[in-house]
Amino acid sequence: MQIPEERLRQITERFAELEARMASGQLEGEAFVQASRDYAELEPVAKAASEVQAMREEIAGLTEMLADPEMKAMAEDELAALKKALPEAEHALAIAMLPKDEADQRPAMLEIRAGTGGDEAALFAGDLFRMYERFASENGWKVEPVSMNASDAGGFKEIVANVTGQGVFAKLKWESGVHRVQRVPVTESGGRIHTSAATVAVLPEPTEVDVQINDGDLKIDIYRASGAGGQHVNTTDSAVRITHLPSGLVVIQQDERSQHKNRAKAMQVLRARLYEKMREEAQGEEAAARRAMVGSGDRSERIRTYNFPQGRVTDHRIGLTLHKLDEVLAGTALGEVVDALTAEDEAKRLAAMGK
Repeated sequence: MQIPEERLRQITERFAELEARMASGQLEGEAFVQASRDYAELEPVAKAASEVQAMREEIAGLTEMLADPEMKAMAEDELAALKKALPEAEHALAIAMLPKDEADQRPAMLEIRAGTGGDEAALFAGDLFRMYERFASENGWKVEPVSMNASDAGGFKEIVANVTGQGVFAKLKWESGVHRVQRVPVTESGGRIHTSAATVAVLPEPTEVDVQINDGDLKIDIYRASGAGGQHVNTTDSAVRITHLPSGLVVIQQDERSQHKNRAKAMQVLRARLYEKMREEAQGEEAAARRAMVGSGDRSERIRTYNFPQGRVTDHRIGLTLHKLDEVLAGTALGEVVDALTAEDEAKRLAAMGK
């Protein structure tokens, strides 16, 4: 994709202007924060634009040198190399210029729920959580469980966790949807392959500034927790159910012994879900079109199958199959799937820009 010279000039001039403002020492408070944010966002674009400009100028100079018999041979070699490298540099610039999702650099809330398949689905939900824990470790991120509902047979009926680090949502956002597993359960004596599923939702973490919740919009119920937890569960009213009346969203939290801790965690989950709802409403048709490029990310959509007998993982949104089941579940090869999804999204958006 060839970027017009005028656009390159605009990028470099805007970056030079930002550099001068940052160096002036006259910016304070919110103005400095905003300028710093703009600078950080524009810097990789300006760097890529300068590289393309330099290559184009060098090509023009070498083309003129072809008229000189003594310089022609050398100029032809350098010209061939530059003309081969220029499209790659222009592609990198086009990728850098694509509109950024403001949430990409945010931490994320990861929710995994066992779907159809009973105990086997809960075990699979546990496998997925461990996969994301290992993938997080590969990327230098931190995973902290917020709430969990363990299955008697192992795994989780449901688990919610915070994932913090650099660029968390940008990579994990592709994981939202239905994950399907095909394997022979440990309890299956006949060796029959069973199909189970788990749903994954990845929500960008908002701040209190992003989502302001009025106390008057909340209905808060306190009750006795149920499930595993010993005598304490049956003697203390510590479980919290928060209903956000305007949206109808309901969050239940009962993992902590402290009512206050349960309430704080429930509010954290509620804020993340409200933020995602606000993002979807604000982005409207644009978000719907973008989701359609590599799948909607909806929890009802089957996005990936993990087939144990064949040792393969297939992402149905882009038709990618890797015969690396163990490596994907170990988190080490999940990045290959994520990178392929990111590349597909970039290619579709570049094509849309060129129309």
